[in-house]
Amino acid sequence: MVADPGPRLVMVHYRDDSREEWWMPQPIRFVIIEDEAPIRRFLKASTTPEEAEWHEAEDGAEGSRLVAKKNPDIVLLDLGLPDLDGLDLLKSLREWTDVPVIVVTARGQERDKVLALDAGADDYVTKPFSIAELMARVRVALRHSKKGQQPTEAAFDSRGLKIDFEARLVSLDGEEVRLTPTEYRLLALLARHAGKVLTHRYLLTEVWGPAYDDSTHVLRVHMGSIRQKLERDPSHPRFIRTETGVGYRMLVD
Repeated sequence: MVADPGPRLVMVHYRDDSREEWWMPQPIRFVIIEDEAPIRRFLKASTTPEEAEWHEAEDGAEGSRLVAKKNPDIVLLDLGLPDLDGLDLLKSLREWTDVPVIVVTARGQERDKVLALDAGADDYVTKPFSIAELMARVRVALRHSKKGQQPTEAAFDSRGLKIDFEARLVSLDGEEVRLTPTEYRLLALLARHAGKVLTHRYLLTEVWGPAYDDSTHVLRVHMGSIRQKLERDPSHPRFIRTETGVGYRMLVD
């Protein structure tokens, strides 16, 4: 029997010369719940045994059993399964596990993306996709998971934008950025989940409360104000990307 090499320490270098370290499983243990065999073969052929360990399920029932049995690092979930809707399976998984789930689907409608994220998905990738794109999303999901993340950081530092969560201070290229309390809460929430899509409903509920979960116009006004203060060219943002009809994502290198 080959010994499990355990997690490896990954050093990530960013374009602004900053860096961070975090522990990533080696190999990454995947459960893929996908009824299309060519996609499963493509994923397995695109990674080495040292990089990834694959456990495959063709339907939701088998997928749920594999998640419980294999204790994966991450789950790739298709929404169009033969025995049940992938959203129902996702909701079921979230009742008993916080394993990162990336939805891999041909459903490209904004409504489907929102429903998947609100149901507990960590991210989504629309078919067809490249292995590079998928693995980038996997790394982000692992960094935010219990298995792939160091203890909560006291600060965010990327692309010249620094946020001191304890002091509640924001600076850009060394200059203090003055934000309103609501703007700060929004920016800090996005920064704590950098790289991950946060839906309109999630942001509104976390910052304003459940009564505002449909008030997307309120969110747009505040996001526009934040961009005016952070972006050299708000029409081409380098910090916060709009995921049209879905939400927002804090960009990291």
